[in-house]
Amino acid sequence: MKRRQFLLAAGALAALPRLALAAADARRAIIGAAWRGPNKGDPYFAGALAADWASRKLDIRYAVPLPTRPHGLLAEADGGLLVVGVRPGTWLLRCDGKGEVTQQLRVDDEGATARLNGHVVVAASGDVLYTTETDQKTGRGKIGVRDRQTLRKLAEFDTHGIDPHQLLLDREGHLIVANGGVPRTPADKKFDLQRMDSSLVRIDATNGNLLCQWRLDDPRLSLRHLAWSRSPGDADAILGIAIQAEHDDAAKRAAAPILAVLDGEQLLVPTRANDGIGYAGDIAAAYNGGFALSSNQAGLAQLWHPGTPENMAALVKMQEAYALASWNGPGKGGGVLVATALGLVRAHPTAGPVAIPWPQPMALDNHWVLLDES
Repeated sequence: MKRRQFLLAAGALAALPRLALAAADARRAIIGAAWRGPNKGDPYFAGALAADWASRKLDIRYAVPLPTRPHGLLAEADGGLLVVGVRPGTWLLRCDGKGEVTQQLRVDDEGATARLNGHVVVAASGDVLYTTETDQKTGRGKIGVRDRQTLRKLAEFDTHGIDPHQLLLDREGHLIVANGGVPRTPADKKFDLQRMDSSLVRIDATNGNLLCQWRLDDPRLSLRHLAWSRSPGDADAILGIAIQAEHDDAAKRAAAPILAVLDGEQLLVPTRANDGIGYAGDIAAAYNGGFALSSNQAGLAQLWHPGTPENMAALVKMQEAYALASWNGPGKGGGVLVATALGLVRAHPTAGPVAIPWPQPMALDNHWVLLDES
């Protein structure tokens, strides 16, 4: 979005009528985010944004310049962030709650041929990190096992696929990994899509052994982003997987599903309701065991609930609805924070919706994380 267009849109958002807040409403939220300026060539930053719901004001608590485009973010205990570069990612950066860079690692300094694919998760033991990576020589997917303090690689597991993207832990502390399955050059250009092989895998977090692997019937559906509907230790928890269609035919992409779920040991597509684009950019847990999915190309965030599995309902219709984060709101959970081209939009089943313009022209990346709320 051009600067003038952005400022006009932000002004329109600021002029929206104020919506009454519930008496028990949370007063603020601190969100870890990654962004650039409004133009494609603008530099990237990561930092913390402070939202004050009553005043409808959003401030930048701190902003850290980044070498290249960021992607996945991990909240740190001190209010800081661990930020991961995306394909072909060459760096990991850690900052504290004041925005001071405390560590930065260049993975090409490690002498390995693997590069980062944009996501990281902490082991159940708390002492190591797992990063999704691709071996630039072979194209094979890898999991980097890294010391949590130094970020240095300790070991490497195969993901039993290619193009691994997001990863999470299951209730036993094992890894669930979405192998996107898209063949890519070292410069991240897609090729030979007829060879796509996307899969969801469960990997033993202690030794890398393959425990289970699932595939959808349509090989052109790339499994990308993951979210648990509840804590994975909850017996009712299901895993949501955001899908990005890679069909050559535009009509097939437009009709493609954007959500798969792993319910127990069954991977399925619960609904053909979609965004008309075939591209889910992010996914987050939402009200009462459901999911929110964003489709930035369609300017749409939608809700899916297991009680009505064949349906999706519009949550936010706004240009570049993209990054999602679960938000507790007035203490009951189920809320969602949505980044859009115009600003932050919050939604909650028991609290009034609020839209807040960005503090300056900025374009958010795919993901953000809730650091604190009160």
